Amino acid sequence: MPDIQTPKLSTAQLEHERLVSLINSMVDGVVAVDERARVALYNGAALNILDSNSTIQNKSFGSLINLIDANNQPVDIVEVITTTKVATVNRDLRLKYADGSAINLYLSIAPVHLGYGSKGERGYVILMRDISREKSLEEERDEFISVVSHELRTPIAIAEGNISNAEFLVNRGSNLEDIKGALKQAHEQTLFLASLINDLSTLSRADRGVLKVDVEPINVHELVLQLAKSYTPDAERKGLKILTAPSADLELLQSSQLYVREILQNFVTNAIKYTETGHITIGAKPADKGVYIWVEDTGIGISIGDQERIYDKFFRSEDYRTRKNNGTGLGLYVTMKLARLVHAELTTKSRINKGSCFTVYFPNLK
Repeated sequence: MPDIQTPKLSTAQLEHERLVSLINSMVDGVVAVDERARVALYNGAALNILDSNSTIQNKSFGSLINLIDANNQPVDIVEVITTTKVATVNRDLRLKYADGSAINLYLSIAPVHLGYGSKGERGYVILMRDISREKSLEEERDEFISVVSHELRTPIAIAEGNISNAEFLVNRGSNLEDIKGALKQAHEQTLFLASLINDLSTLSRADRGVLKVDVEPINVHELVLQLAKSYTPDAERKGLKILTAPSADLELLQSSQLYVREILQNFVTNAIKYTETGHITIGAKPADKGVYIWVEDTGIGISIGDQERIYDKFFRSEDYRTRKNNGTGLGLYVTMKLARLVHAELTTKSRINKGSCFTVYFPNLK
């Protein structure tokens, strides 16, 4: 029987096979189009980005993709492609899908020869990548820098002004009480700065995942009493009382003493800050495989709309009673981050002018 020989591939065919294999191995979507922007070659990643499960060969690229710019105006991608003379990159376009969803798109367009050698047909190679997460992180970073800069600038300016005023009053031989008042305001702003820097430090470590959870037995009954004792002086300065309501049948909680205490401290300090009359109650009771601990106040309350955002980074209510108190807008965001570390669940109940109750379920950690 004569041998059946496989026909040898031409050089051009071999190069084509290698090219197809190469682009199919790429994570980015790759589409090669001719001079009229009709698809000549593509890979699976491109189909994923274009949300297509059928062949796009020989189709106009413009019919496959719906792009909008930063101003939500439609982009004529065919015109963009066919007028491109040198390789260009764009990170400011969004791709809209038929269901109304959209992604941020990295788009690179480069003029090339689609054939082999100088006589090959001219066309363009398009690279696409979903950069929605990258853009979100960039926007969050920019907002973070902007807000932190503003938050730092205000207390620094107030502290500097009051220290200068105190110095002026000393030189004039003014009343000692006036000097004390200026220094007190400067001191308060310095404490606010220290609080902000502490929150930023904790937040940075939480975001980088470098906070370590050391599990140890916690006597919840004692913890509730200690918190009340620690914050009673602050409460009394405002004419408030701190009450405790720990259940008699509480058992030891296996969790992080540091983070459990810090979470509860944030709720207690907020309760004191936003309560003008009445009391704050710190309570605890057993729960399935853990414990419930709550901090309840008779304060100004939180609107339903604000309740959905209180754990957002830098969020501060527009309520004038909230605005008159210094705050970084980071306390509850950090609290939420710490709660996740110890697998705790946060629940908020509040009514305007009636008060708020923050409840935390802490599970036992192994």
